[in-house]
Amino acid sequence: MPVAAPTSVAPRKGDRPRGLTTLRKPRTRHSAGRPRRSVLLTLLTGLVLLYTLVPLGWLAINATKTQEGLFDSFGLWFAGDFALFSNIGDTLTYNDGVFVRWLLNTLLYVVLGAGGATFLAVLGGYALAKFNFPGKRGIFALVIGAVAVPGTALAVPTFLMFSEMGLTNTPWAVIIPSLISPFGLYLMWVFAAEAIPAELLEAARIDGASELRTFFTVCLPLLAPGIVTVLLFTIVATWNNYFLPLIMLKDPDWYPLTLGLHSWNEQAATAGGEAVFNLVLTGSLLTIVPLIAAFLLLQRFWQSGLAAGSVKE
Repeated sequence: MPVAAPTSVAPRKGDRPRGLTTLRKPRTRHSAGRPRRSVLLTLLTGLVLLYTLVPLGWLAINATKTQEGLFDSFGLWFAGDFALFSNIGDTLTYNDGVFVRWLLNTLLYVVLGAGGATFLAVLGGYALAKFNFPGKRGIFALVIGAVAVPGTALAVPTFLMFSEMGLTNTPWAVIIPSLISPFGLYLMWVFAAEAIPAELLEAARIDGASELRTFFTVCLPLLAPGIVTVLLFTIVATWNNYFLPLIMLKDPDWYPLTLGLHSWNEQAATAGGEAVFNLVLTGSLLTIVPLIAAFLLLQRFWQSGLAAGSVKE
C-alpha cells in the first residue's frame, strides 16, 4: 500500500517558526544629552543659590563687626572682634528703644493684616469653590485681573481715598489695604476645589450639619495646608511692605521695620551719621530672623500642601 508523502506547507509571511526563539534588539534610548542637561541645571541651580546666599552671608558676617571693623576688614570675612551681642544691645536700646517700637508695629500689621487677609481668602476661596451663584464667572475674571495689577499701581489712589477719610498717618492706613490678597483668594479657590470632595459635603448636609459647622469641623482641617501656604505669602508680603507705609505714615512711632531701617540708613549716609551703620546691618539681620523661623516652623504643612495635588487615589 503506497504511503502518501508528507505535504509541506509554506510558511506565511509574518509567521514565527515553532521551536525557534527570536532575539529582539534592546531598545536604545537617546540619553546622550541627559548628562549635559543635568550638568547645566546643576550649574544654574548653583548660581541661583550663590546669588541668594552671598548677600545673606555678607549681612550675617558684617553684623558681628564693630563700627571700626566694618571699614578695616574684608567684607566677606570676620574681623578681629566678635561684636554681635553688643551690636544687638545697641540696636535695641538706640534712641530710647525705637527699634523695639518698630518691631511691635510690624507684628501688629502682620497679625491684623496678614491674619485678616488669610481668613478672608479662606472664606472667599471656599465659597467660590463649593457654591454656585450668578456672576461667579465675572468674579473669577475680576480676581485674575486683580492678581495681575501690581500693588504700587494702587498705592496713590489708596492714599487719596484714605486721605479723604482722615485715616492717613494711622495704623489703619497700613492694615486695611493689607486685608486684600487677590493671589491668596485665587490660591484658596483652587486648593478648596481639589481638597474638599463634594460627596463629603453632601454627607455632612444629610446628617443635618449646618453650613458653618460643616465648614469649621469638616472642611477647615482639609484646608490646613492651603491656609498655611497663603499665611506664609501674606506674612512675607506684609512684613516686607515698604512703599505703602512710606506714603501713608509720617509719624516715626508708627513706622514698620522696613521704613525704620530706611530712616537709619539715610541717617548713616549723612555726614557724621556713620555711627549707626552697624545698627542698620544688625537691625536688618534681626528683621529676617522671624521670617526664617516662620518658614522653618510651618515647613511641613507647606510641603504637604504643595504635594496634595500630585497624588491621586
